[in-house]
Amino acid sequence: MLPPRAYTFIGLNGLRILSIIALLLVLSSNIVTLVHDVQSFDRFQAGKTAVSDAAATNTTAANILDSDYIIGSTIPNQAAGVFWAVLNRLLILFQVIILLLSEFGWPSAFFRRFFPVLGKDFGLGALGIIQCLLGAAILSHHVDRFSLVAAFFLFSIGCLNMLVGLIFRESAKSKRSITSWREHGKNALPTHVAGVNIRPVASAAPSFVSSVFKGDEKAPGEAKIGYGFGTAGERAAGLKGYLISKPIESLPRYAPKRSPSTA
Repeated sequence: MLPPRAYTFIGLNGLRILSIIALLLVLSSNIVTLVHDVQSFDRFQAGKTAVSDAAATNTTAANILDSDYIIGSTIPNQAAGVFWAVLNRLLILFQVIILLLSEFGWPSAFFRRFFPVLGKDFGLGALGIIQCLLGAAILSHHVDRFSLVAAFFLFSIGCLNMLVGLIFRESAKSKRSITSWREHGKNALPTHVAGVNIRPVASAAPSFVSSVFKGDEKAPGEAKIGYGFGTAGERAAGLKGYLISKPIESLPRYAPKRSPSTA
């Protein structure tokens, strides 16, 4: 049976794999949408030129030219609409690439300095918020089915990342890190081998070992004898050559001097 930390490691890395898949799908779908938008804009410009060169225009062509969006694209039919549409797709691609690098954890020094919220010191909450924003930005436009599924999948993964970020907070990325798992495995000692418990059992050291390390030269069975501060202690001190003299009675310096009594 695996320890609880292993299940956390597997679950967080499973979520990371799903997040990488969702980001790759959004990356590819945005590239496809960008290509379709440019092609639709070229056809729109060609049709607009053909209509302007014709002597008369019918109602259908006029409605197509005056529509809110260019047909078959996400480009608004307004001034500099194609510029903002293409810029929007390029910014989404740039953000998706940054999130992909953040999921791989490379380069860590770059994220620690320029994007700290996507580095190792922060959790998955910020990553989930950005993923939800990207998914909502794509889903707010009329897109094809592939882009729709990819954006909805990314939005769902972003919600899961926000939930995991609230649960594990800043320790989420360290719990799913492979390098930290290896370092933890090096420091841990095996406890069972072939079903046998091999954990070390602490036992009390013999008394003579402690006496050796403490510098005590007495034998293990010899006990120290205390004589106290009474007559026995004074006699034992005298046998060893120590003389105990009775202190001279004196008053402290701060005591008031006694004046001689007058008869």
